Amino acid sequence: MQASMKRLLALLLGWSFIVLGVIGLFLPVLQGVLFLLIGLFVLSSEYAWAPRTRQKVLSRFSVAGPPVR
Repeated sequence: MQASMKRLLALLLGWSFIVLGVIGLFLPVLQGVLFLLIGLFVLSSEYAWAPRTRQKVLSRFSVAGPPVR
């Protein structure tokens, strides 16, 4: 039961950051890329596509993080 609650919380938190990131891409007040990266980091433990997408975002916006090798 505790593991399912942790998974549900991680999914809810990760997707919330993804939604904030998408909104932030269009609004100048929010840092969209930052929220997208946080959401992808949280979701990377649950989905196999999240780490690959995080690497693509980091390579596209190289100022957002360390250089991707």
